[in-house]
Amino acid sequence: LKIAINFRFCGILLDSQLKEAMATKLSGMPAFLTDKNNPVGYCVQGAIEFGMDSRRLIQRCTKPDAKEFKKIAVACAIGFSIMGFIGYTVKLVFIPINNIIVGGS
Repeated sequence: LKIAINFRFCGILLDSQLKEAMATKLSGMPAFLTDKNNPVGYCVQGAIEFGMDSRRLIQRCTKPDAKEFKKIAVACAIGFSIMGFIGYTVKLVFIPINNIIVGGS
Protein backbone atom coordinates (compact mmCIF):
# COMPACT_ATOMS: atom_id res chain seq x y z
CA LEU A 1 0.00 0.00 0.00
CA LYS A 2 2.84 2.37 0.84
CA ILE A 3 4.56 1.65 -2.50
CA ALA A 4 1.33 2.29 -4.39
CA ILE A 5 0.91 5.62 -2.61
CA ASN A 6 4.50 6.59 -3.49
CA PHE A 7 3.91 5.66 -7.14
CA ARG A 8 0.74 7.74 -7.21
CA PHE A 9 2.54 10.66 -5.60
CA CYS A 10 5.32 10.54 -8.20
CA GLY A 11 2.80 10.63 -11.02
CA ILE A 12 3.48 7.10 -12.25
CA LEU A 13 0.35 5.30 -13.35
CA LEU A 14 -0.04 1.71 -12.26
CA ASP A 15 -1.26 -0.84 -14.82
CA SER A 16 -4.88 -0.69 -13.69
CA GLN A 17 -4.77 3.11 -13.65
CA LEU A 18 -3.16 3.07 -17.09
CA LYS A 19 -5.96 0.94 -18.49
CA GLU A 20 -8.57 3.22 -16.92
CA ALA A 21 -6.88 6.32 -18.34
CA MET A 22 -6.72 4.73 -21.79
CA ALA A 23 -10.40 3.74 -21.61
CA THR A 24 -11.43 7.29 -20.72
CA LYS A 25 -9.35 8.73 -23.57
CA LEU A 26 -10.82 6.26 -26.04
CA SER A 27 -14.42 6.84 -24.95
CA GLY A 28 -14.36 10.38 -26.39
CA MET A 29 -13.07 9.25 -29.80
CA PRO A 30 -15.16 8.23 -32.78
CA ALA A 31 -15.77 4.49 -33.18
CA PHE A 32 -13.63 4.06 -36.30
CA LEU A 33 -10.59 5.39 -34.41
CA THR A 34 -10.99 2.89 -31.57
CA ASP A 35 -11.63 -0.20 -33.72
CA LYS A 36 -8.41 -2.17 -34.27
CA ASN A 37 -9.94 -3.96 -37.27
CA ASN A 38 -10.12 -0.63 -39.10
CA PRO A 39 -6.73 0.40 -40.61
CA VAL A 40 -7.04 3.96 -39.32
CA GLY A 41 -8.07 2.71 -35.88
CA TYR A 42 -5.18 0.26 -35.86
CA CYS A 43 -2.70 3.08 -36.48
CA VAL A 44 -4.34 5.37 -33.93
CA GLN A 45 -4.45 2.63 -31.28
CA GLY A 46 -0.80 1.79 -31.97
CA ALA A 47 0.20 5.44 -31.60
CA ILE A 48 -1.74 5.79 -28.34
CA GLU A 49 -0.24 2.61 -26.87
CA PHE A 50 3.25 3.67 -27.99
CA GLY A 51 2.79 7.07 -26.36
CA MET A 52 1.62 5.58 -23.07
CA ASP A 53 4.42 2.99 -23.02
CA SER A 54 6.98 5.69 -23.80
CA ARG A 55 5.63 7.90 -21.03
CA ARG A 56 5.81 5.02 -18.55
CA LEU A 57 9.40 4.25 -19.62
CA ILE A 58 10.55 7.87 -19.24
CA GLN A 59 8.95 8.11 -15.81
CA ARG A 60 10.73 4.98 -14.60
CA CYS A 61 14.17 5.83 -15.99
CA THR A 62 16.77 6.96 -13.50
CA LYS A 63 20.07 8.74 -13.92
CA PRO A 64 23.01 6.35 -13.49
CA ASP A 65 25.35 6.86 -10.58
CA ALA A 66 29.09 7.35 -11.11
CA LYS A 67 29.96 3.66 -10.76
CA GLU A 68 27.31 2.56 -13.27
CA PHE A 69 28.28 5.32 -15.70
CA LYS A 70 31.94 4.33 -15.54
CA LYS A 71 31.05 0.68 -16.17
CA ILE A 72 28.98 1.62 -19.24
CA ALA A 73 31.70 3.94 -20.56
CA VAL A 74 34.39 1.24 -20.21
CA ALA A 75 32.17 -1.33 -21.95
CA CYS A 76 31.55 1.09 -24.85
CA ALA A 77 35.25 1.91 -25.15
CA ILE A 78 36.15 -1.79 -25.26
CA GLY A 79 33.47 -2.38 -27.90
CA PHE A 80 34.72 0.50 -30.05
CA SER A 81 38.30 -0.76 -29.75
CA ILE A 82 37.38 -4.30 -30.75
CA MET A 83 35.29 -3.12 -33.72
CA GLY A 84 38.09 -0.79 -34.82
CA PHE A 85 40.66 -3.55 -34.61
CA ILE A 86 38.44 -5.90 -36.64
CA GLY A 87 37.86 -3.21 -39.28
CA TYR A 88 41.56 -2.41 -39.50
CA THR A 89 42.46 -6.09 -39.81
CA VAL A 90 39.88 -6.71 -42.53
CA LYS A 91 41.09 -3.67 -44.46
CA LEU A 92 44.71 -4.76 -44.05
CA VAL A 93 43.96 -8.27 -45.32
CA PHE A 94 41.77 -7.27 -48.27
CA ILE A 95 44.05 -4.57 -49.76
CA PRO A 96 46.56 -7.15 -51.12
CA ILE A 97 43.75 -9.50 -52.19
CA ASN A 98 42.06 -6.68 -54.07
CA ASN A 99 45.35 -5.79 -55.79
CA ILE A 100 45.79 -9.40 -56.90
CA ILE A 101 42.27 -9.65 -58.25
CA VAL A 102 42.27 -6.26 -60.03
CA GLY A 103 45.85 -6.66 -61.14
CA GLY A 104 48.29 -4.01 -60.08
CA SER A 105 48.70 -2.06 -63.29
